[in-house]
Amino acid sequence: MARSLSLAAYLAYARRNTATGSVPDRPRPDGTLIWCHATLPAHVDALLQLQDRLRMQRPDLVMLLTSHEQQPDTSATRALDVLWQPLPDDSVSAAEAFVTHWRPELCLWTGGDLYPALQSCADRHGIPLYLVDADEALLARPAWRWFPDLPRSLLRQFQRIMARNSDTARFLRRMGARDSRIEISGPFIEGAVSLPYSETDREELAAILRGRPVWLGAHLQSGEVDTLLNAHKQVSRLSHRALLVVVPHDPGAAAGFSEALDTSGLRYITWSHGAMPEETTQVILADTDAEMGLWYRLAPISFMGSSLVPGAHGCDPNEPAAHGSAILYGPNIRNFLSSYSRFAEAGAARIVRDADTLAAAVNRLIPPDQSAAMAHAAWDVASQGAALTDRIAEMLHDALDTRQAGR
Repeated sequence: MARSLSLAAYLAYARRNTATGSVPDRPRPDGTLIWCHATLPAHVDALLQLQDRLRMQRPDLVMLLTSHEQQPDTSATRALDVLWQPLPDDSVSAAEAFVTHWRPELCLWTGGDLYPALQSCADRHGIPLYLVDADEALLARPAWRWFPDLPRSLLRQFQRIMARNSDTARFLRRMGARDSRIEISGPFIEGAVSLPYSETDREELAAILRGRPVWLGAHLQSGEVDTLLNAHKQVSRLSHRALLVVVPHDPGAAAGFSEALDTSGLRYITWSHGAMPEETTQVILADTDAEMGLWYRLAPISFMGSSLVPGAHGCDPNEPAAHGSAILYGPNIRNFLSSYSRFAEAGAARIVRDADTLAAAVNRLIPPDQSAAMAHAAWDVASQGAALTDRIAEMLHDALDTRQAGR
């Protein structure tokens, strides 16, 4: 495409910066590689989930993830075949080094904060560009007032632009983006995925527990179990038939949970022993793997563990949201801060700090209308993210099919 005078002037200015940015620390892997940039921390979570979706049809696909933040959790990126790299400087030399080293099949940019030299280099190399979760607040750049038609040139390089809302869509049109390439999609956020479960077990337990208030302590660390048990004693004073399901984060640590339960004096069964709860059972120790889908479906209230003890950094709140459960959580949620913030803002999650605040929160949510309101809000947030992730995955699969068929 013909470049505008402003873009040519910007690139001439960018050539004066000879910085090459970060040198790639590994070779480009063989096969299909896509480049995705996370402008905000929340985009990292959403892009990791997108990669999980993409690999269902393309198991060998590798995602190159760039961001301004520190490297995401390495266990998650390794499991999903994601290579993380810091975003290079927006100079012509740095952009050329980055693009020619990685040779991505396409580029998915999130939010805004456009890099003209890097983007133009990708466009010059014939790499299709897509912008999702476009946000007016992230697209406006006061320094670009010296390059009046630069935004128009950059926005027209994108094959497709998904705008967060109608205000952003109007802003994009004013800036010169082609109207035929814009759609209003809502925010690109991590969504919820249903977990597998045994319908036979669910039906049997639902029949046994009919009418009993049930709440769940999910992914608990050893240092959290006493807090949960003390909270349950308080809950039981007001709701004497209440049942707590306790799920260790590490099933191998279940012996320590059994000791805590023995000490507490609460009546409990151990799920791995094959027992079913009786009317007098107060706690189920769910000490088996891969059954979280069952417990989330049975419990309208979920406390998400690995969040009360120092050194733990939370667990995914999309899990309970996907199964109709209200969300409670502690203050140590660094790995999922953006997700919990999103649910809390929607009235779908509430923070607690100790046994007293946890018990008070559970007591408030035991009335079915209260827990249902929070669970519905959580589902709205999580399902919106999942639907958009699927749409983006379909768009990228189509782009990859077209690109690879033309070779």
